[in-house]
Amino acid sequence: MAKTNPGRFFEDYSVGDVITHAVPRTVSGGERALYHALYPARHALYSSDEFARACGLKASPIDDLAAFHVVFGKTVPDVSLNALANLGYAEGRWLRPVWPGDTLRSTSEVIGLKQNSNGKSGVVWVRTRGENQHGETVMEYVRWVMVRKRDAAVAAPDPVIPDLKPALAAADLVVPEGLDFSGYDFALAGETHRWGDYQPGEVIDHVDGVTVEEAEHMMATRLWQNTAKVHFDATLREDGRRLIYGGHVISMARALSFNGLANAQMIVGLNAGAHANPCYSGDTIRAWTEVLERAETPAPGVGALRLRLVATKGGEPFTLRGEDGKYLPHVLLDLDYWALIPM
Repeated sequence: MAKTNPGRFFEDYSVGDVITHAVPRTVSGGERALYHALYPARHALYSSDEFARACGLKASPIDDLAAFHVVFGKTVPDVSLNALANLGYAEGRWLRPVWPGDTLRSTSEVIGLKQNSNGKSGVVWVRTRGENQHGETVMEYVRWVMVRKRDAAVAAPDPVIPDLKPALAAADLVVPEGLDFSGYDFALAGETHRWGDYQPGEVIDHVDGVTVEEAEHMMATRLWQNTAKVHFDATLREDGRRLIYGGHVISMARALSFNGLANAQMIVGLNAGAHANPCYSGDTIRAWTEVLERAETPAPGVGALRLRLVATKGGEPFTLRGEDGKYLPHVLLDLDYWALIPM
């Protein structure tokens, strides 16, 4: 009897399935140090306990995207081990900070299925929740992936496509308890720009670039315990190249956005996201942001910005799609998110 796990294929999912993902993970300051070693992450709230305490928190939390990677990584053996592509995200919310010493675990519910017309693969939608050791949900999000079929002859399931919000409203966002930017130290944060300095429609070039290397990508993918075959096994692809984990691109672009958005301290909402084109070792990632929306929050001195973060590997600046409506070849990531910023 086989004892190894080949991963789930499209026909192994049913709408309503709830999957408990294995291997809870206790996070520590080690995750923070490695995260800051892998990406040029410099947001002050995640770098300094003293800065975080001055903003009303008990200490500096684990970076919001580091928490996302841990929760996401738990799901890979059950959701995307046999995936052809991670297609998108929606309705993502960070509900409470993750602190060093917290233990995170993940569960996912299958909320949608649709077989592709070629009969060889299909799209699976899941809603994933990450919980801490107290059973409190720290974050949740929906993602959908294209997954191989084990047997193309298996009949297609009735399609179920979930009705997802195109974007979270400001009222959907959860501001961490105690967060207070009324005494915010702009000098220590690195920039003077506040909520009122950003206007919808404004586009920001983040200027800097980082060339992705195999070693750092493999370290990151192992750190998050992401076991997706396309990130590890070069023999699975005809071109013999390992795909860079999409989350690695997200974190790199977010870190690059510091230059121009140093005060957009906390990510609290994920409205939409697409990994538009593959990223490989040797590609140089650059980023730009479009300001989409501004909103107030109930927390003292805390505003929210809805931002569109685009990561590229060259190409014409500030371009996204061609005349056919498809992403241009140089676009790697199109991410729509909410961040908290001092007013």
